[in-house]
Amino acid sequence: MRRVLSLPELVAMRNSWRDAGLRLVLTNGTFDLLHIGHVRYLEAARELGDILVVGVNSDASVRGYKEPGRPVVPQDERAELVAALRCVDYAIIFEDSTATPLVEALRPDIYAKGGDYAPGGKPLPEAQAVQAYGGEVRIIPLVEGHSVSELIDRVKRET
Repeated sequence: MRRVLSLPELVAMRNSWRDAGLRLVLTNGTFDLLHIGHVRYLEAARELGDILVVGVNSDASVRGYKEPGRPVVPQDERAELVAALRCVDYAIIFEDSTATPLVEALRPDIYAKGGDYAPGGKPLPEAQAVQAYGGEVRIIPLVEGHSVSELIDRVKRET
């Protein structure tokens, strides 16, 4: 079974999930150099509902906001790795600078993001779209000491 799908495929499935009363959780991110912080975050997101869809930023969108040299892992591989996790039902690669178009198309019951988006943290551009249709935004605490930037820095120091 394919687990990295297109937006039209997910939208069609969303209707059947809604009809069955299943709660959709959507989250998104780069997921470059998958680590334990990612896994724990995605497991926590999955616990919020019945179906977890993960948007994976395309290579082009990552280059728009991350440091030079990122992503390290190409988008198709990042999406396949994320989709292979037991807690993830489906993944999708998206090209936009934010996940707002995904939110608007899928209308998840819950939109989950990491603790760096908590009040006072980074702005969450998707929140307005979620609130517009009555969805819920949930912030999942970060796993301290685990980030791709820290991992890259450690590899650079040790080589």
